[in-house]
Amino acid sequence: MANTSKPVVLIAEELSPATVQALGPDFEVRTCDGANRAELLPALAAGVDAVLIRSATKMDAEAIASAKGLKVIARAGVGLDNVDVPAATSAGVMVVNAPTSNIVSAAELAIALLLASARFVSPAHAALKNGKWARSKYTGAELFEKTLGVVGFGRIGQLVAHRMQAFGMDVIAYDPYLQPARAAQLGVRLVSLDELLAQSDFITIHLPKTKETANLIGDEALKKVKPTVRIINAARGGVLDEAALYTALTEGRVAGAGLDVFATEPCTDSPLFSLDQVVATPHLGASTDEAQERAGIAVAISVRKALSGELVPDAVNVKGGAIAEEIRPSLPLVEKLAQVATHIGGELPTSIALEVKGDIAGNDCSVLATSALKGALLATGAEDVTYVNAPNLAEEKGMTSTVATTTESPEYRSMITMRAAFPNGKFVDIHGTLMGIKKVEKIILIDSFDLDLPPTDHMLFLRYTDRPGIVGKVGNHSVAQE
Repeated sequence: MANTSKPVVLIAEELSPATVQALGPDFEVRTCDGANRAELLPALAAGVDAVLIRSATKMDAEAIASAKGLKVIARAGVGLDNVDVPAATSAGVMVVNAPTSNIVSAAELAIALLLASARFVSPAHAALKNGKWARSKYTGAELFEKTLGVVGFGRIGQLVAHRMQAFGMDVIAYDPYLQPARAAQLGVRLVSLDELLAQSDFITIHLPKTKETANLIGDEALKKVKPTVRIINAARGGVLDEAALYTALTEGRVAGAGLDVFATEPCTDSPLFSLDQVVATPHLGASTDEAQERAGIAVAISVRKALSGELVPDAVNVKGGAIAEEIRPSLPLVEKLAQVATHIGGELPTSIALEVKGDIAGNDCSVLATSALKGALLATGAEDVTYVNAPNLAEEKGMTSTVATTTESPEYRSMITMRAAFPNGKFVDIHGTLMGIKKVEKIILIDSFDLDLPPTDHMLFLRYTDRPGIVGKVGNHSVAQE
């Protein structure tokens, strides 16, 4: 008989055995065919705390509504096209994925397509299988001393750049959100998109599909490229306009292409497939044993953290987005500072203003606002407060939280100051820091009082006139009350 006191995790698609091992013995694990709605919806309605999926299971508004008590949707992969993130957020359900699980696999496939396109591997292979020795027909191009243009210089783009530099390629990149200094560290020049299009011998795309990037490489862009250029897209379908690419290839304005993703998938009938200049694969970027295992383990760990009340850095619907390693130790500290401030104030604050100072201020600290809201709500007895629903719960109660940063911190390498404002017009100032290599949490100031105090589960703060006998009276009163 299953131990129903354990949290229930529903695995709705086939995942690696390492996924279940990573979950451990603390969960009741159920399975279903998530692609079959008639099987999925009853399985969710039976009561689950978390559901693990890949790409075939649609966790839309209907599925989320049927899963009362659901806390986590975990996608063992990168994309979230099959998850209604707004509906999950409204329901207070955390959505996590495995954003780094397939970056090596995706980078390697982009390189494979680039090499296959440069040397006509696919059509030459097909010709040989058909009994044709077509050496003269498939004369390709070297990569050595050629220019590679990387459109989107995130983690995968950087991996591709690093590997292609070993081929002797000069790498340039277009990424409006990246600092030039970071690119320079990697030996890459940041350029405008028009410069990249004009200068590149090979172009590889590594952008998500958004309103801004849809058909970014379209008809106008393809009029600016060299006629010898080869274009690779192993990122997201729809960033490269397939109709415009076909026209450019047939008119001789583009020499070749390597495609792993398409605007509509599955895609089995495209005019591009008829061209020898095109090598195509059916969205295989993450399809390696290693990537699948990494993804399963990553989301299993995320589920463990989420169901134990910890923050999950890969949660996509927590305000603040991805959380820098340097910021993560400050999350529980801010939560505790807010709890102390709220207890001292005696009621829920109307606003909490945070200022992050010192070394950590160079990171995105916005998630700390959610930590403060969560701590204040918990201090007033609110239950089931998470990083997903804390902002909405706080808004309902008229509470706000803000974060400001400054790199100046004269006394500590890093510190966080908090000012909580209360409905009666009073304020509570509380400051904290993380000390030493072990990041020991310390409260260093409450209002005008300097302290060196680690926050604990049970703390008593008293305000009194500093004269002999006060502490003794309080102690005697406490004993008498017992």
